[in-house]
Amino acid sequence: MMEIEGFDLLDWLLEPLRFSFMRTGLMAAILVGIICAALGAYVVLRRMAFIGDALAHTVLPGLVVAYLNRWNLFGGAITAGIVTALGIGWVSRRGQIREDTAIGVIFTAMFALGILLMSTVRSFRDFTHMLFGNILGVSRADLTLIAIIGAGVITTLALLHKELELTSYDHIHAQTIGINADRLRFTLLILLAFTVVTSIQVVGVILTSALLVTPAAAASLITNNLPRMMLVAALIAVFSAVAGLYVSFYTNVASGAAIVLTCTACFGIAWAMSVIRHQVMR
Repeated sequence: MMEIEGFDLLDWLLEPLRFSFMRTGLMAAILVGIICAALGAYVVLRRMAFIGDALAHTVLPGLVVAYLNRWNLFGGAITAGIVTALGIGWVSRRGQIREDTAIGVIFTAMFALGILLMSTVRSFRDFTHMLFGNILGVSRADLTLIAIIGAGVITTLALLHKELELTSYDHIHAQTIGINADRLRFTLLILLAFTVVTSIQVVGVILTSALLVTPAAAASLITNNLPRMMLVAALIAVFSAVAGLYVSFYTNVASGAAIVLTCTACFGIAWAMSVIRHQVMR
């Protein structure tokens, strides 16, 4: 391995991996990145970015209730997430209220409820890991749960890929040929809820929406083909997870923020390449 003036690249790469928490955290970040990238392609394509952000915040009351009652935090979060997802779908289903309005109403109400419940606790420090994530605190049991949920989400997306792709591009044509677009939409919302809750363990409530949207948004600037978009988004997410964790390890900064900012840098590069490409094609 190349060595430059006393700098050994191999040692630099292997040093973080000597710690079990770094290995586990790295695997968790990679798994979450792949899950978010696959689902994020549909989120970007359907212009549902605000829903991902809303779900990331509305699971807060579920987390707080579970914490206060010493219940399983994942169970509390996923319950709140599914209730929110179904609530958004149900309120906006008949068209009397637009989806973005329904998101705004439910999102603010649930987040406010979470803040209210948090205010009953003496110290907000207990909820810091919920807000900002604790990727280096991910256990092997957490990793197994993330892998199981990820497999379920990816499998569901694979089985429903044709239907989801058609309803994403041409909602009216899909309904005309007999595809139940509402059922697919509810399914996608539930998958979003599971993905968001899984991501919270890694990057927290505040940064989850960025991990869900940014890699897919960057990929959409590179290709219009949905399967390729998912692949490129996954590559960006995995790179960001690895690079972000290494930056966090060697600079002693927040790992979740480092991962998301790396994603943002990738988006910036993709955007710049897209601008240059359009300029050249003129």
